[in-house]
Order: sequence, then C-alpha cells, then structure tokens
Amino acid sequence: MGSMTLVAALFLCLFAGALVVQAEDPYLFFEWNVTYGTIAPLGVPQQAILINGEFPGPKINCSSNNNIVVNVFNNLDEPFLLTWAGIQQRKNSWQDGTPGTMCPIQPGTNYTYRFQIKDQIGSYFYYPTTAMHRASGGIGGIRVNSRLLIPVPFDEPADDYTVIMGDWYNKGHKALKKLVDSGRSIGRPDGIQINGKSGKVGDQGEPLFTMEPGKTYRYRFCNVGMKTSLNFKLQGHTMKLVELEGSHTVQNLYDSLDLHVGQCLSVLVTAKKEAKEYYFVASSRFTKKPMTSVAIISYTNGKGPASPELPAPPPENSQGIAWSLNQFRSFRWNLTASAARPNPQGSYHYGKINITRTIKIVNSRNNVNDKLRYAINGVSHVDPNTPLKLAEYFGVAEKVFKYDTIVDEPTAESEKMITLATNVVNATFRNFVEIIFENHEKTIQTWHLDGYSFFAVGIEPGKWNPDKRNNYNLLDAVSRHTIQVYPNSWAAIMTTLDNAGMWNLRSEMGERFYLGQQLYVSVLSPARSLRDEYNIPDNTPLCGIVKGMPLLHPYTI
Repeated sequence: MGSMTLVAALFLCLFAGALVVQAEDPYLFFEWNVTYGTIAPLGVPQQAILINGEFPGPKINCSSNNNIVVNVFNNLDEPFLLTWAGIQQRKNSWQDGTPGTMCPIQPGTNYTYRFQIKDQIGSYFYYPTTAMHRASGGIGGIRVNSRLLIPVPFDEPADDYTVIMGDWYNKGHKALKKLVDSGRSIGRPDGIQINGKSGKVGDQGEPLFTMEPGKTYRYRFCNVGMKTSLNFKLQGHTMKLVELEGSHTVQNLYDSLDLHVGQCLSVLVTAKKEAKEYYFVASSRFTKKPMTSVAIISYTNGKGPASPELPAPPPENSQGIAWSLNQFRSFRWNLTASAARPNPQGSYHYGKINITRTIKIVNSRNNVNDKLRYAINGVSHVDPNTPLKLAEYFGVAEKVFKYDTIVDEPTAESEKMITLATNVVNATFRNFVEIIFENHEKTIQTWHLDGYSFFAVGIEPGKWNPDKRNNYNLLDAVSRHTIQVYPNSWAAIMTTLDNAGMWNLRSEMGERFYLGQQLYVSVLSPARSLRDEYNIPDNTPLCGIVKGMPLLHPYTI
C-alpha cells in the first residue's frame, strides 16, 4: 500500500471513529458526598442529611437523552439509597434506588449510579428511600431540558429557578424512625421549608430569587415533604402553567396552585408589577392546623418591602376538596406541543387502547401486634433482605417472595385485617392496564409509580364502579407519574407496561411508605433481550441470599 493510500485509510478510520463518538449521547458526571450536618430550616438547629454540604442538594441540569453518572459516597452511619422520582429509567430498574431493586450503599462505601434520561423533559427531584431519611434531607432537583432541535411551546425564559419545598419536622429522621418503629405515628409536621428555609411576614433577609422588570422567568416547584399538600402563590402575580411532571400543558393562568406530596410542576412568571419585593407564599392544605411559610422574591433595583397583606387562601375551608378537584380537572395535555421527540404529545391516542387488566388499590391503616401499619388491599409490604429484582435475576425468587399476594379486586374485609408480607404483583409485558386508587380514609393520599408515566384520566368523590369510565378524560389527560386521591374519593390512571423491570408503586407519604403502603410490579420480558432490558451493571452490590453469587451470562441481543 502506497504512503498516500495509507494516510487516506488512516484518515477514514479516524473520521469514522469521530462520527461514532459524536453520535453517542453526552455524559454528565457528578460526585456526591452524603454527610450529616447541622441546619435550621425552621430556626431550630438539628442534624440533617446533606449532599456536598448542601440542603437542598446539588441540582442535576441535563437534557433529554443525556447519560447521567452519579458517584455517591455514603458517609452516614446507616445504609443509604437515592431514587430518581419520575425519571423513567427505561429498561433499567437495576438503578431505581429502592430497597426492592438494589442493595443499599453501606456506610463508608460508595456506589456509582449510571442511567440515561431517555425521551423525557420536565421537572423532577431525587430523595432517599432508606429508613426515614427523606424527613431530614438528601433531596435535590432534577431539570431535564428539551434537546436543541425539539421546539418548546414558549419563549426561552430569562432564568430558570427551582424551588424545593415541603413540610418539615424538627425531630430529625432518627427520632421519627424510633416513633414509627415503636408503633406510633410521626404526628403533625412543625412547619414548611422553602429551599431549606422558613420565613414569616416581616422577616428581613436575602431574597429567594431576583427578577428584572419586564422579563419572564420559569419557576420549577416540587413538593418533597412527608405528608402535607401545599398551596403556593406569588404575591400580586399570576402564574402560567407550562409543564407538569414531564408533560407540556395547556397554558392556563392561575393565582395559586395546589401541589401534592411528590409532585413537581413549572410555571412562567412575568415581572410586570411595581419594582419592589413580593412574598412567595406556601401554605398547608387539608390539615386541621394551618401552616404558612414565606420567602422574598425581589425585583432588581426594587424599592420598598413586600406588602404584609398576603393573598387570600383558596375559597373553601381546609377540609374541602371542590376547589382543588376543579383545578386538577383544568390541567390538560398540550396536544400540539412536541415532547422529547419531534412528534406531538397528542400523537399517542391512549383513549383508543383496550384495557387488558384493571387493578384496584385500596389504602388502609390498622394496628398489627399493637403497632401502626399501612396497607394496600390488606397487605402491608415488608422488604426482604434480598432485593426482589436480584432474587428474580438469580432464579431464587421462590425463596424470597410470592407473586400476587393481593388480588386485583379487594374485598371489604381486606381493609379490616392487615397481613405483613412482601407485596409483588406479577404483570404482563406490554399490557395496557387501568389502576384505580380508592381512598376510604379521611386524609389525602398521593401515589407514585416508578418506571412509567401514566395518564391521570379521572378523580371523583365516592367509590369507583365500571360506569365511572364514562367520565374519564380519554383525550388530553396529562401524562405524569404521581396522582393525588382526595379523602373518600377515587382516582383512575392508565398506562402501558412496556418497561421491563421490577418497579415500585408506592404512597408518596413518607410514613406510609416506610410502614408498608407500597408494592412492586414485576414486568418480565419473555424475550429476555437487550431490546427490552439492560444487563445487570457490573458494579451491582449483592446482599442477602445472593451475596457472593457470580453474575449470570448477559443478554447479547
């Protein structure tokens, strides 16, 4: 081969290699140190869980299809896990960060999460799933931007702000865990934190955020609390809802918005009022004892403090649901907006798909051996020592749990008696399922399903029956991953089980989750192929009865 031919061949090889590198989606790398630290969200110094010394923890700012690599060092004195609420983890429940899928990160060790934000946009957050850690921090925001070539249905804002808020307990996670382990409830929270702080009218301090007159800003709000629904508003300003849990919405204007535990949304706010300070207000909903916290939003070069007269609460008493229910019904999917792909959100006609399975979920509470427990269809979930996903992978599931502990249609008796068991539902890959959440209690519930988005097609007072399907929104219900269920009410969702893995369906209320109000949905692909599910990561820690076992032959196609 002549020298010029050899040079040309080498150039072609290098050029082809460059194309391969460029074709791979970008990687974002994070290193997080999880430690204890002293903070005072409500003015009372207490031990909290910090990530890189911060609460809220570091934000993940990424774009659709980015590969995320997070190396987590556990410097606590307890095992620790993080889950990525709402991030669908396509084909990768190995990295879901729940006790049913992963062994916890032991004290003094580290674990590297690797996952891809596949075909998603929107506002999310991460938080701990071990013990009662969520009550003391370890929480931060996740922002997933659209790829540059995918149009967004609004102009680019002047800035993008994240607000991590929720109820807060001064006791700390260890004291709360002792309470629930002894059989008691954690009781009422002590207040509301907004990005790690709590304020009241008249306080002086640094503004939460600053806005320049005439410009429009995007605010992402997440309710990361333990049990309390919130209503929030920005004094004197209207908010345009543009995104809800990863879906672009019809852009309605609101003076205030309800946000339930585990939920995130984003709004646009235009700074078109007098240049001064204004209060951002977060208030409790559906509680006997009201709680309110404020933070300052300031105009640049603004003159004058915020008015001490706060906006009025929603026009009903704290126990009423009518106003909040009507607001839920006003949330609509924007059928003309692109999603994380060029095709419009409305191109998926979910209302025309036949339902293959209906599962009714009824939440309940009762005492078992004189200790408080929460249940789904009469079964209160208990995590085994061996994660369920690993038990399936190594072929020892029958030694760890039984499938279908609950039935799809619970009886009235299942509310009265609670059984402690590992709760796993065996589901069929790619079935289109309807899940009914029926709440017979006097407190509001919020439910979340890992690994999926679902269509929230209906919420109504009373009990569900098949005739209620006539009232479903089968056209433009928002695709999301949490759903609230009001007291003595029901909610219905629909989804296609097309994401193989072991996925957690849980109450987003921290106490209820810890005391058993959760289950796992096992979705196995018959093909056992890389087209349906990724191989187990090489760095997967093993525990329980699978500790020390060699990894099996991986999928090759």
